[in-house]
Amino acid sequence: MKKNIALVAGGYSGEYAISIKTAITIENNIDKALYNVYKIILDKKNWKYTAADGTETEVDRRDFSLSLEGTKIIFDTVFIAVHGTPGEDGKFQGYLEMLGIPFTSCGAIVAGLTFNKIFCNRVVAQSGVVHVSKSIHLFKNRSLPVEEILKQVSLPVFVKPPEGGSSLATTKVKTPEDLQPALDAVYAIESQAMVEEFVKGREFSIGVYRVQGELTALPVTEIISTKEFFDYEAKYTPGMTNEVTPALVDEPVANNIAETAKKIYDLLNCKGICRVDFILEENTGKLYFLEINTIPGQSENSIVPQQVRATGKTLIEFYGTLIEESFRQ
Repeated sequence: MKKNIALVAGGYSGEYAISIKTAITIENNIDKALYNVYKIILDKKNWKYTAADGTETEVDRRDFSLSLEGTKIIFDTVFIAVHGTPGEDGKFQGYLEMLGIPFTSCGAIVAGLTFNKIFCNRVVAQSGVVHVSKSIHLFKNRSLPVEEILKQVSLPVFVKPPEGGSSLATTKVKTPEDLQPALDAVYAIESQAMVEEFVKGREFSIGVYRVQGELTALPVTEIISTKEFFDYEAKYTPGMTNEVTPALVDEPVANNIAETAKKIYDLLNCKGICRVDFILEENTGKLYFLEINTIPGQSENSIVPQQVRATGKTLIEFYGTLIEESFRQ
């Protein structure tokens, strides 16, 4: 008997459109012979399923079910494809956990921790597994003068929302005069800001997942941006970035990135597919942790699909593996 899968996308953040693209790829690559897939789009007003004939049905949030033509649809698992809140920050996961419904990604507490880059960096830094760049946590209602900030970190720095994705409102700051405008750009969308010292080097990204207790790292991707850094435009504009998979690096470097990513995945008690980003510092060869993404993008040309194809697997096989693993959690 086929299992019912809720594929949940959309969300309440600026990453809504990216989430919809992620869901399209996943929906097109779930084996329909094994699973009935119901794509549910979240926004601040509605949680809706749209049938092939255009009929819209609101989700019953009391038990996360659908009533279709007199039949109540109960889901065997939920494939979460929501970037940003509420699908990546633990809120939706907490809701599903209370209902006892399995899902494909990290649990609520882990998702909440990893969603905040400052808090996550502190945990990773304390582990000693990898280098972490120096950073400070600032709040809109408890602002610090620029001079005080620059006593704690050295230019150049990145100013970014600690709970934002897709590099939205992220700025590379090189002069003291540019710091406050960069903070203001973050505060326009979030009440807190992260100021992180710049590490010059090569940027790498790698997917990690666990199946039946065995941890697997996908091939490493090197991200080579035509812009100064991998910002929103570079991420989502064709031709702005060259993503090389597998990365052209020596085997010891690739192995170090893979093993470090697996250690971080274990340290944070992650589940499902996560993508870990690093900088390999120029001259020193030190590996720096940038961030971990627990709901990585899955549009056709996103990094994780590239890495899956580089292994020789199809996305249908890969997503089927993630779905089946969710039943074991």
